[in-house]
Amino acid sequence: MTDMSAERPGPSGQALAGRAGRSGARAALLVLADGRLPAGGHAHSGGMEAAIVDGGIRGLDDLAGFLRGRLTTAGLLSAAFAAAACEASQDGELLAALDAELDARTPSPAQRDASRAQGRTLLRAGRAAWDLAGAALPAAPHHPVALGVVAAAAGLEPADAALVACYGAVSGPASAATRLLGLDPLAVTGMQARLAMELENVAATATAAAAAAIAAGSPDLLPAPSAVRLDLLAERHRAAPVRMFTS
Repeated sequence: MTDMSAERPGPSGQALAGRAGRSGARAALLVLADGRLPAGGHAHSGGMEAAIVDGGIRGLDDLAGFLRGRLTTAGLLSAAFAAAACEASQDGELLAALDAELDARTPSPAQRDASRAQGRTLLRAGRAAWDLAGAALPAAPHHPVALGVVAAAAGLEPADAALVACYGAVSGPASAATRLLGLDPLAVTGMQARLAMELENVAATATAAAAAAIAAGSPDLLPAPSAVRLDLLAERHRAAPVRMFTS
């Protein structure tokens, strides 16, 4: 699978053998990251709709800046917790602690509701595709926690869960912007492709932070980046009289 180490060395023969031994894992990663997975992501814009309504995003340049900011804040947060939940997928007490820590890092009630709604929908899709019987999930977990558990059930590693979370942090809002602004989908796709290295770097940072926090048995050590604008956009969006997206 994808190498998430900070130095990004080439895969060793032993690593390649390990990857080959996890039958279907590469395909599972593609399925989990696919926007067509019926996990409810299409109904959420990640703050994009509210940002367009208030005039903050009008074209590709604005969109690129928004996505980079979202990746390094909300994306890093989601990726770290997804990686940690993947590592702790069989530990109910630790998963509950992760969910509580993520709740504390999500000050916007609208964002908390959206995250849990997406978590529930992802679990339904995950149960249809993989065996989640052994997962010790808390009730209505946040989306990154659900993502980590589903990734583990699919045979993926924490680094994979982190990469999926980073990809979702930009792909969902980018898709929403394409529809809301009528942007050229080829131009938006090209812009996302140019973010690939940044996605990998954030995912690597998140994976390392998750590994350290789990090794220490201290979920409170996970990153806590703030994104006040996203919080405000989420609350403004929920109060809007007309909305295309749920969040």
